[in-house]
Amino acid sequence: MTRPKTYHVTQRPDGKWQAVAEGASRASAVTDTQAAADQRAAEISRNNGGGEVIRHGRDGSIKDKRTIAPGNDPYPPKG
Repeated sequence: MTRPKTYHVTQRPDGKWQAVAEGASRASAVTDTQAAADQRAAEISRNNGGGEVIRHGRDGSIKDKRTIAPGNDPYPPKG
């Protein structure tokens, strides 16, 4: 089984947006918009057993993060 990965969605110097697996030297996806890179990161994560997607703003700060099922959610819903 593949271990859940964390993907970061960041803006590149050329203005495009990328989805990069934590620890990877190359982007898993490069798109024209942040929304498209975010969507692609979630899709890749879902296809690989889930994980985390962390979206960064233009300044590099973290805007939000979410768990893609069946990733390791540190605060799973009770129920």
